[in-house]
Amino acid sequence: MRLLPAEIHHLALNLDCDGLMTTDRNNLDLAVIGNCTIGALVDKDAKIQWGCFPDFSGDPVFCSLLQNGVAADSLGFFEIELSGQIESEQRYIENTAVVVTTIRDGQGGAIEICDFAPRFKQMGRVFRPTAIVRQIKPVSGHPQVKFRLRPARNWGEASVETTRGSNHIRYVGSDVVLRCTTDIPVSYLLKEIPFVLEQPFSILLGPDETLNTPIAETVRDFFERTCEYWREWSRYLSIPLEWQEAVIRSAITLKLCSFEETGAVIAAMTTSIPESENSGRNWDYRFCWLRDGYFVVRALNRLGATKTMEGYLHYITNLVADSQGDRLQPVYGITYDKKLTEEIVETLSGYLDMGPVRRGNQAYEHIQNDVYGSVILAVTQTFFDNRLTQRGNGDVFRYLEPLGERCLELYDQTDAGLWELRGDAGIHTYSSVMCWAGADRLAKIAEHLGITERGGYWRQSADRMRQVILENAFNQERNSFVDTWGGDHLDGSLLLLLELGFIDADDPRFAGTVDAVGKELKRGNHVLRYVKEDDFGKPHNSFVICTFWYIDALVQLGRTDEAREMFEEMLRCRNHVGLLSEDIDPATGELWGNFPQTYSMVGLINSAMQLSKPWKDAF
Repeated sequence: MRLLPAEIHHLALNLDCDGLMTTDRNNLDLAVIGNCTIGALVDKDAKIQWGCFPDFSGDPVFCSLLQNGVAADSLGFFEIELSGQIESEQRYIENTAVVVTTIRDGQGGAIEICDFAPRFKQMGRVFRPTAIVRQIKPVSGHPQVKFRLRPARNWGEASVETTRGSNHIRYVGSDVVLRCTTDIPVSYLLKEIPFVLEQPFSILLGPDETLNTPIAETVRDFFERTCEYWREWSRYLSIPLEWQEAVIRSAITLKLCSFEETGAVIAAMTTSIPESENSGRNWDYRFCWLRDGYFVVRALNRLGATKTMEGYLHYITNLVADSQGDRLQPVYGITYDKKLTEEIVETLSGYLDMGPVRRGNQAYEHIQNDVYGSVILAVTQTFFDNRLTQRGNGDVFRYLEPLGERCLELYDQTDAGLWELRGDAGIHTYSSVMCWAGADRLAKIAEHLGITERGGYWRQSADRMRQVILENAFNQERNSFVDTWGGDHLDGSLLLLLELGFIDADDPRFAGTVDAVGKELKRGNHVLRYVKEDDFGKPHNSFVICTFWYIDALVQLGRTDEAREMFEEMLRCRNHVGLLSEDIDPATGELWGNFPQTYSMVGLINSAMQLSKPWKDAF
C-alpha cells in the first residue's frame, strides 16, 4: 500500500504537548533568522526552507517548505549535508536572533552551522542588508559535507541563472540578484562536490556587491556585531520575573516580523501553511493587518520596545493620512500596497502537498468594520506616552475624527467580521465593540487635549453605541455575549470585551461569557475561534491567540491557578526553539498555520506579563 505524504507525516508519534500524541519531527520545527528587512526559516538540519527576497513580500527564493517529496529536494533550499548524519540539535545564542545547529554522523564526526542575517548599528543608522550569513566549522572527527545551494525564481517555477567568479557565484532571480561570496572552492558549491571539512568556512549570500575585506574577516565581524546588537536590544526590554526566556524569544521574533523601512509588522513570514490538515484554509500572511494594531502596540509598550512601537504607529498614521476619511482596508502591504490580488500558485504543491498555495490575500477587499476602531485604539498610545518622539496632538486628533464618524456609521452594520468570513455576513459583536472603543478613545483623547466640546460629543456617542450593543449582543438564554447581534453562537473574540474596556471584570455578563466560551470552544487546554460551520466546514484546530485571550480572562476573574496551568501547557507546545504558529491541533499538539505567527507571540507576551509573580517576590 502506498501512503500519502500526509499519512507518512503522521507515522512516527511520541508524547509531547498536553501529554498527547504528536509527530516525531514537526515540520514547523523551524528557527527564524532575519534583520527587519528579510527573514528565513531554518529547519533542525540547518536546511533553509523558506526565505523571500528582497523583502518579506518578495519572491520566495527558498520555497521547499511548500513542496514535498522529490520536488522539495530539487529546488528552493540551501542545505549543508553531512554524510552519515544520525542526529542534530539546534538553539539560539542566548538573547539573539543567531541560530546554531550541530549535526553529528555515526563515526564521531560533527559540524556546527551558525546562521544569521546581519543587523547592527553603523554610521549612525542600522545596517540590515538583504543578506544571510552561514558559518560552518568542524567540531570533531572527519566530517564529510556537501553544500547544495539551489535558489528558485518565480515561485519555484525554475532555477535561477548563475554566473561564477573566482570567489563568488551570482544567482539571477526574478526579483533580485544575489551574490554568494565564500572561501569554499566555488566548484564545490556549483557541482555539489562532497569533501572533508577540515577548517571553518564562511558564506555571505546577499546583494550583488563586491566585498572590500576577506570573507572570513567580514563574517566574523558581522557575527560579533549582530550578537552585540541583539543582546543590547534585549537588555532594555521590560520583562516579567517568570518565563523570561519565553518572553525574550517572543519579543525578538516580534521584532523580526517588523519591516523597519516603513514600520509595518507582518502577521507571519509564510504563506499557505494550512490551519489544519487538508482544510484548504491556506492564506498568505506576509502583510500587515490593521486589526492587530492595538494588540501589537500593547505588547511592544509592555516590553518597552518603543522604537519598534513608534515605527509601527508611524506606519498606521501614514495609512490614516492617505485614506483621507475613505474606507480603510483590513490589510495592506508592507510598503502601503493596497491591491493584494489573491491568486493560486500552480508551481508549488503546498506544505506536505496540502495545497493550494496562495499569493496575495483577498481580505484587502473585505468589509471589516472593526478596522476603524482598531486604528484609533493603536494611535491612542501617541497621546499619552511621554517616551515617544512623535506625540499625538490636535492635528492627529483631527485625522482620527473621520475614522470615529465611520465607527458611528458602521457599528450596527453587517461585515465579514474579525475572522474574515467569506460567506457569512452579520452584525458582528466584536466589530461593534471595536467601533464603540474608537468613539470611547476619542472622548478620552479630547478630554486629555482639553477639547471639551468634542470630548462631550464623543462621550455621548460612545454611551449611546454601548447601550445599543448591550441590548442586541447579549443572549439571556445563554447568559453570554454572542458572535452576532441576535445570534446564539460564540467566538473567541468575545473574551476581549474586558480588555477593550467595554465591560468590567465584576460584571456577571463577562463571567457568563467566559464560562460559555470555556464549555463550547475549549478543547483540553486549547480554545477554538468558533465551532460553527463556515466556508470551509467546521474548524478543527485551536487558534493560539484565542487560548491566550482565555488565559487573560481567567486572570481577570481571579482564576489564576487555572490560568497558570493553561499557560504552562502553551509553553510546552512551542517548537524546539520557543516559537509558535497560528494554530494547534488539540488532539496531537501539532503546530499548524502560518509561521511564526505575530499574534501568537503577542499573546504569549501579554499573558506572561499578567500572570507572572511581581519582581519583589524574587528577593
